[in-house]
Formats: sequence, structure tokens, C-alpha cells
Amino acid sequence: MKHLATFLLIALFAAASADAKPLKVFILAGQSNMEGHARIETFDYIGDDPSTAPLLKIMRGADGKPRVCDHVWISYLTGKYDGSANGEGLGKLTTGYGARGDNPTKDGGKLGPEFTFGLTMDAALAEPVLIIKTAWGGRSLNTEFRPPSAGPYVFSEAQFAEMQKQGKDIAAEKAAKAKETGRFYRYMVEHVKSVLADPKRVCPAYDPAAGYEIAGFVWLQGFNDMVDGNTYPKSANGKTRDYTKYGVWLADFIRDVRKDLRAPKMPFVIGVLGIDGVKAGADTVEFRKAMAAPAALPEFKGNVVAVETAPFWSDELAVIDNKHAKVRQMSYFLNSKHKDHANKDGSMPEEQKKEHLKKFEAELISPAEAVMWKRGASNAGYHYLGCAKTFALMGKAFAEAALGMMKQPAPTMKVFR
Repeated sequence: MKHLATFLLIALFAAASADAKPLKVFILAGQSNMEGHARIETFDYIGDDPSTAPLLKIMRGADGKPRVCDHVWISYLTGKYDGSANGEGLGKLTTGYGARGDNPTKDGGKLGPEFTFGLTMDAALAEPVLIIKTAWGGRSLNTEFRPPSAGPYVFSEAQFAEMQKQGKDIAAEKAAKAKETGRFYRYMVEHVKSVLADPKRVCPAYDPAAGYEIAGFVWLQGFNDMVDGNTYPKSANGKTRDYTKYGVWLADFIRDVRKDLRAPKMPFVIGVLGIDGVKAGADTVEFRKAMAAPAALPEFKGNVVAVETAPFWSDELAVIDNKHAKVRQMSYFLNSKHKDHANKDGSMPEEQKKEHLKKFEAELISPAEAVMWKRGASNAGYHYLGCAKTFALMGKAFAEAALGMMKQPAPTMKVFR
């Protein structure tokens, strides 16, 4: 009888092991918008829109606080813009894994796309999920995230001429660039490998017998490349910059990261830069085309998808942001003796300047707009206005794109575990 019980226990254990599915691992990487600069205080704005109010209910628990995922864990490597003082935050997924500034191991009160990405995966998958996020603000693909296959950074003749004009030491400039080239790419790969060497350290639910699967990668970056006139000069038409190289280097990035992580067909999601929304300027539109270009390459058919984030931009908050810019401009004029403004002779007392600016702002920004801004925005335009609604929609869209490549149906918004 004792032997029979032992046999049954062994059989049950074997059956459970056979049914166990590999831990699903997703890598999220990029610069400041992958870090995420939406403050948690902007959550309520999500509920103001009937189409996204259900999403807010998913993002919060029964106690009204941000939900804590029971089946999703995260390891987040970040640090200062220069890469010094890198640190890891880890635990069950919830909010607070957005930008952390100089305190990479501490909850910074912000979120990026990782939160709703994880919520969506938690709803869709029966197995535990591990998110490995690596993100630093102010980093470019052309330099710091430059993949090995792109080769060394090459200065143009125009750049050399400008350096000479400024009296810079060209040898020193080349050495500094060489030191930075690919540095953050290496940080990213090294951290992923480090986490996967011992997944249980981050994810207690990891079953070594079942193993893990690198199930997807999400890339959200681009601003520093888009504004880099040295690396991306004007195109032949002279109207916009030529961003073709970005698309070439991003394709190199996809190939290299798959090779370095030994995941040759790993689904790859490109989060196409969406600041300024669908009405963005010509350079931004051209950059988006270059960023999305790898998804159209035959070799990447079915395993690389470009997700446009411009539709998630808040136009109504952007209108208010533009008004705030006018207020800042007026403040500058009042302190610069501008000939076309009230303090052109510089004699206006400080208190009068403050009153003038206060009146100008009150006439420009209505009380309702002021309330809306406080409710929905918490950062600058290049950080998607720090709007939690925008980041929540992005994370959900990235997850759905990855699930599509995994041939896994996306969940309905109400089917969360």
C-alpha cells in the first residue's frame, strides 16, 4: 500500500511536470519613453473616456490602488543617462517600474508601457510571465544602442569640419564616440543573460523542469535619433532629414539581439515614435517611416511588427501644452526687455510682472483646461505628456502585437485573472 501511494505521487508529479509550460519571457528596451514618465496621479484621466474606462478598472485592484500582478514578475535595469549607477528593480509587476532617475532600485511613482503589457499577457497566458526591461533616457540607436553588425560610428566630413571650426580635438572626439558606441546595447544583452541564468531569483514561480522561452521583444525609442542632425543630414529634397540609416541599423539590431540571445525567430515589436500624434511635422513623419521599415523586409515577415503609437497621443492635452509654452514664452519676454512686450524698458517691478503673467495665463488657459491638465498630464511632449492613458494604450497594443505573432489570441478587456 505504501509503495502504491509512492507510485501515485510520482505519477502525479510526472503528470504535473508534463503539463507545465515554459516561463514566457518578454524583453522591453529603449530610451526615456520605454522608461516611462507617466505619473500614477494621471490614472483618473483614463476613466474620463468611455472607451478606456474599462482599462482603468483592470489597472486598479478592488481597493482602488494600482493592481499587483500575481503571475507576472519584472526585472528592470536602469540608471543615470550616462549609464553610471545602473541598478535593478524587481518584483511582482505593478506600477512604479517607470522612470526612476538616480534611484534605479526604488519605486519612482511612474509607469511606462510595461504595466498594461504585463496585464494583457497575464490575461492571455496560462503560464507565468517574466518581463526583463532595460531602458535609459537620452540614448540613441546610432551610438549607445548601436548593434554590433552596424560597425563603428563613422563621422561625416561635415562633422569633422564643424569640429575643426570649434577647435575640438578630433582624436579625442573619435575616442569618446568609440567608447560610447554600443555600450547600452551591451548593458541590455548582459542583463538579460544575467537574469536568465537564474530566472527563479526574479520569478519564484519559475519551474526549471519546464524551462523558459524568450517569447518577444519590444523596442520603444527614437527621439534622440530623430533630432540628431549630424547623423541624419537633410535628404535630397532639402525639406526633411534622411533617416534611412535608422531603418538599416534597426534591422541590424533585430538580427543581432536574436543572435546574442539565441532566439532566432523571437517576435519583435517596434513601437513607432508617436509624439505630436497623427498631425506631426514632416521630419517626424519621415522618421516614423524609417523606424517601421524593418517590419516590411521579407526576412522579417510574420515575426516583426511595427505598432504606431501616434494614435495614442492626447490631442486635447497637447492643445493645453501649447498654451503652457506661450506662458513660458511670455515669462521670457517679461524678463528680457523685448521691444514688443509690456516690460520693454525693463522697469516693471517683480510683483507687477507676476500679476501680468498670471493674468495672461488665466486668459489663455481656462479653469476646465487647468483641471484637465492636472488630471491627465505630468511631463513634456517628448515624453508623451506624461499621460498614463497614452502609456497604457501603448503597452496593451504592444502585447496584442506580440500575442499575434505568437499565434495566441489577445484577451478581451474583461478576461483578466
